Amino acid sequence: MGVLDGKVVLVTGGGNGIGRECALLAGHEGAKVLVNDLGAGVKGDDEGSAGPAEQVAREIRAAGGEAVSNSESVASQAAVENMVQQALETFGRLDAVINPAGILRDGMFHKMAAADWDAVLEVHLRGAFNVSRAAVGLFRDQGSGAFVHFTSTSALIGNLGQANYAAAKLGVAGLSRILAMEGAAKGVRSNVIAPFAWTRMIGTIPITDEASAQRVERMRTGMRANQVAQLAVALAADAAADVTGQIFAVRGNEVVLFSQPRPIGSVTRTDGWTPKTLLGGGLQALKPKFTDLGASATVFPYDPF
Repeated sequence: MGVLDGKVVLVTGGGNGIGRECALLAGHEGAKVLVNDLGAGVKGDDEGSAGPAEQVAREIRAAGGEAVSNSESVASQAAVENMVQQALETFGRLDAVINPAGILRDGMFHKMAAADWDAVLEVHLRGAFNVSRAAVGLFRDQGSGAFVHFTSTSALIGNLGQANYAAAKLGVAGLSRILAMEGAAKGVRSNVIAPFAWTRMIGTIPITDEASAQRVERMRTGMRANQVAQLAVALAADAAADVTGQIFAVRGNEVVLFSQPRPIGSVTRTDGWTPKTLLGGGLQALKPKFTDLGASATVFPYDPF
């Protein structure tokens, strides 16, 4: 018995990396899987191919499971609506969406082209909207459904050269939170995962110094996509019915629960603040609680487990 027996799962970006591992594991755990992947490169700027998604679907079928493929883009609302319809026509239902589809177009913000900003937000944030919007009505009507979206520590903590990616991924975390709040009364759940895993996307990170080289090497050797898939599939299962609205990270064999923004301090002046009094006292009083500018590696400096 698998944790997804009898379920139907749509996995976006399922032809490579984390998406591939999620699709294969969902099939192993008993789900019927719609494997979606545009089949394009990491930057998403070349012609796509149906090959990667169909190859994963074939592997699921060869292992005794049920799977079909789809090679449309999550950036198109019509295409995602087609995916949901394909799941319904092929398998009769849809129970969960696992959504790691994404691209990278890294660069320092002062050099970032508008096209690179738009492309990343279109796939990550618009894509998250598209898959959620296409499935949420169905989930609400049937009284159950799970979204597993993907954020990043680039958004939650920060990394240089990823302003577009961070903006999109923080937006995905916010979207997931509202999906969870609005869906709670209808049995609709949503969570997000910030993954640490060596994939072809991570392989594009520029190595600028010894510290970044060591960080990338730790990811390559100690943090695998199939480790992330374990949590993604678990969150899609009925047994996780009381888990919603949360932000997780997976780093090797470690599963991390993130805090979410809440007030950590305040200052009050009964006669009101002015710029001068804020500069002279208010901001200084809050300064010990400021969050530093350290990147993700400063929060997770230790080797993965």
